[in-house]
Amino acid sequence: MKKKIIVIIIALIAIGLIGYFGVGRNLYEKYSYGTEKADLDEFFGVTGDELQVIHGNERIAERALLKDGNCYYRLSTVDEVIGQGFYFDGEYNGGTLMYTSAEGTVESVLDSHSYGLDGTGENLGHATCFMKNGTVYVAADYVSLFFKCSTQLFDRHVLLLTEWEEHDSMEVTSDTQIRTLGGIKSPILREVEKGERVELIEAMEEWSKVMTSDAYIGYIENKRMKNMGPAVYEQAPDPAVPVTSPITMDSRVVLGFHSIAGTVGNDTIYSMIEEGAGMNVIAPTWFSLNDNNGGIRNFGTGSYISTAHNAGIDVWAVVDDFNYRNDSGDTSVSTYEVLSQTTSRRTLERNLINACTDLGVDGLNIDFERLDQECGPHFAQFIKELSVLTHNAGIVLSIDNYVPFDYNEHFRMDVQGSFADYVLIMGYDEHYHGSGNIGSVASFDYVCYGMDKTMENVPAERIINAVPFYTTVWKKDGGTVTDSYLTLINQAEYISKYNIQYTWDEETCQNYAQWQSGSAMYYVWFEDSESISAKLNAMNSRNIGGVGVWRIGYGTKEVWNLISMYKEMGK
Repeated sequence: MKKKIIVIIIALIAIGLIGYFGVGRNLYEKYSYGTEKADLDEFFGVTGDELQVIHGNERIAERALLKDGNCYYRLSTVDEVIGQGFYFDGEYNGGTLMYTSAEGTVESVLDSHSYGLDGTGENLGHATCFMKNGTVYVAADYVSLFFKCSTQLFDRHVLLLTEWEEHDSMEVTSDTQIRTLGGIKSPILREVEKGERVELIEAMEEWSKVMTSDAYIGYIENKRMKNMGPAVYEQAPDPAVPVTSPITMDSRVVLGFHSIAGTVGNDTIYSMIEEGAGMNVIAPTWFSLNDNNGGIRNFGTGSYISTAHNAGIDVWAVVDDFNYRNDSGDTSVSTYEVLSQTTSRRTLERNLINACTDLGVDGLNIDFERLDQECGPHFAQFIKELSVLTHNAGIVLSIDNYVPFDYNEHFRMDVQGSFADYVLIMGYDEHYHGSGNIGSVASFDYVCYGMDKTMENVPAERIINAVPFYTTVWKKDGGTVTDSYLTLINQAEYISKYNIQYTWDEETCQNYAQWQSGSAMYYVWFEDSESISAKLNAMNSRNIGGVGVWRIGYGTKEVWNLISMYKEMGK
């Protein structure tokens, strides 16, 4: 009997011990810290010579490459993350990367170690750029010559800094680990020693998201850190990139566009000067693209220049990308073809400068209206390169633009604000000819929006807002909408002839009329002294650089007197 009791007791003890150790093991497994190491290639999502880009304190989708011990960013990464300024032409000299500043265009050919204003002069010590699988890569240290940024290279990733904002600094108080996620079982990225400093990204209850000095982003337990207060990373130096010094007039600009369809049209300058009270710039439509090699049609004459100068008026010759096409019917002339090829683009630039200097004009006005999204980068490069030439020649560079919206942002107001002397907003065609969309040509809010939006990228004193010396008469007959132009000079006669009754529309700041004739309804928002006065007051309150008019020959004495007063108010 005693033996049975002993056996039972021993069995119970054994069962108890097994249960105890089993529960203990489970408790240990549950509450002990995991020792699994993270697969860093998988964590960073890289293979081979790829590098994960850490921008600031965020892992982004971009990848860089490691080549000969140097970091290279995709050109698209530079554009999207660091800054826009590089231009690449895959055909020019077998592939050339360019950067244009006020001094000129720094060039470097693919795989070359050298760069400079003529493609040579400086040596980076390794390739400035190369192409792999159709993608252009640019050396990180070459990028930093032109943009304020810094790159720290690590084993599988790089830390890219473009801003240096204050962040919370934490000190690790005991040896621990940084893990892929919050939790003691999460895989370990690396060991962290007592005394290390980390950047706090996101504070949470028990674990917090941090970044180590070598750009590992993960989680550390709060109980193993203490807050050390604000800190900032050491800033990168400002790049030594020359900036443009704009050429501006001493007074407000009053610019009148002079529409000229041939050299004989230059003789009308006398009547244009007589009409334009207060006008100090006349812009004849002289030049137009006439082939895809950079050629231009030229209606300019020296006698026109002399006549304008004798009247105290500067001449800014206009170059457009549509008049030759319209006049000749040659639809093969393509703005994209000219600007997207460096050879033809630079031929155009030289032709324009030569024409301007030969004639002795004071300024060049760019009126390219056939620009699509694809042409945007090439237009921006054209403006940069042309500005270097115009400034070296002492020629004012101005550029015409539609009122800026998202759909025409490829006109690159930021580039224009940095390189052009004046940025002109065509503050009209809100509802345009042939659109079938009835409405004002230039309502007050539309004009104000155009100026305010432009001022986000261009200093107010270098903005010119152009006003229309015309309006549109809309006719709706059934479901058909047609329209016709009505100039200011003919407006009074039109109103009298049709006995039109109009009222002031406070919303558009224009006199508005509608009437029926037969089965048709007519609508018109008039441009007159009252509407132009409202626009000039808005321009004066913003203290912009001046006013333009489309066009001379359409105006009235009353409106020109208002413009002359506006000019004097800027003194």
